Amino acid sequence: MSLKVPALNSADSAGEVEVNEVVFGQDYNEALIHQLATKTMAGLRSGTKAQKNRSDVSGGGAKPWKQKGAGRARSGTIRSPIWRGGGTTFAARPRSFDQKLNKKMYRAGIRSILSELLRQKRLTTSLDIIPTTPKTKELAAKIKEFGRNRILIITEEINENILLSSRNIINLDVVSAKELNPVMLIAAENVIVTPAALKEIEAQLL
Repeated sequence: MSLKVPALNSADSAGEVEVNEVVFGQDYNEALIHQLATKTMAGLRSGTKAQKNRSDVSGGGAKPWKQKGAGRARSGTIRSPIWRGGGTTFAARPRSFDQKLNKKMYRAGIRSILSELLRQKRLTTSLDIIPTTPKTKELAAKIKEFGRNRILIITEEINENILLSSRNIINLDVVSAKELNPVMLIAAENVIVTPAALKEIEAQLL
């Protein structure tokens, strides 16, 4: 059984595109989608915070003074954490925030998001959404009916025309089918996808 993704407008040469119900006819799984979005955003964190502990700070090779008879507390190195200029106790280290999520769960989550977008009529297809010139005016006219809604355009590949014409339009993101991630889909109020990109996404999720 197949479902149909509606065209952007009645004049669109793409018409409706039939898609597989296995990908676009799934139930909405909120818990899985939340887990998927959390994993994606956690993976984007750099995790590059770092501080120096006592072994990383330069110097301190010699004992500051002899162990006994100096009238001061014992000290073995000037790089001790209790000294000014010394190392940091429990110093922060670079780390990865990535979370484990198997491929089956990832694909199931994406299918659930796409299915919900289709049910809410927020997913449309268009063959001529890619502008023929690198002009903002041409692309803005194609998406005029959405107003200031946040829009995501998914194409099979990003060429110079779509890249240059989209960068000055507010609330508009453009991504290729291979680079699509769940956070982009969730954030978008309307998703416009080319027929070729739609079939590419379908093939990845089957």
